Amino acid sequence: MNASAARPAAFVMVSTAHGSMLVNRFDYRLTPGGGFGVGYQLLTRSAFDPDEVDIALRLLETRRKHFGDGVVAIDCGANIGVHTIEWSALMQGWGEVIAIEAQERVFYALAGNITLNNCLNARALWAAVGAQDGHIRVPKPNYLVPSSFGSLEIRQRDSTEYIGQEIDYSDAATIETKLVSIDGMALPRLDLIKIDIEGMEIEALTGAAASLRQFRPQLMIEKIKSNETELRAFVTELGYQVFPMGLNLLAIHGSDPALGQISCG
Repeated sequence: MNASAARPAAFVMVSTAHGSMLVNRFDYRLTPGGGFGVGYQLLTRSAFDPDEVDIALRLLETRRKHFGDGVVAIDCGANIGVHTIEWSALMQGWGEVIAIEAQERVFYALAGNITLNNCLNARALWAAVGAQDGHIRVPKPNYLVPSSFGSLEIRQRDSTEYIGQEIDYSDAATIETKLVSIDGMALPRLDLIKIDIEGMEIEALTGAAASLRQFRPQLMIEKIKSNETELRAFVTELGYQVFPMGLNLLAIHGSDPALGQISCG
């Protein structure tokens, strides 16, 4: 081997509770309150947000029970694919997963983890989710610098979170990436949408309005970087009831038979 060609390894193979996964060993941020990041949880606990994952699995089971086989779930902001892998394994033979990730290098790990775990009922899309179809410029962090890469915000704000490194939002430091709307996907069925896209949640909901009216899917929406009042108002107007779920909101349509089974805080 040519020593001058040596380079540090960011992504490593890790045995986790979700299966073997490609994980960036630098995917963490340490603060006085503790560490966080998808990689941090997988490398220190072998699992990522198990309670949240379990709730999603139970929701998918209710959709099969009440609406039959053919369940379709979208993982918006799939990161390296913990939810995607778990959903795919559960729904083998009766459902499918569409996993969407905007960061190119993270997307490669997502696709690898889908293949590695034989998730033949899942597919990955390299894209951001928004209010309309088009393109958006996505920052390119240094994946060798310890940072919470899942916390990266595509759209810069006055209060943009510091993920462990400064992010350059100039055109020269970003990459043009496909922007998709859920309505634009023209799906024949839709049962569950998880939206964890660092402040762009309301944009994703706006771009899914027709699908929400038609299919009334269950929704798991991260709220920590969005206006919770705005999120609640949007889905309530469409007939949903909203429940707190940790850092997320769980929204179930008033017509969904699963509504009577909801209990979370």
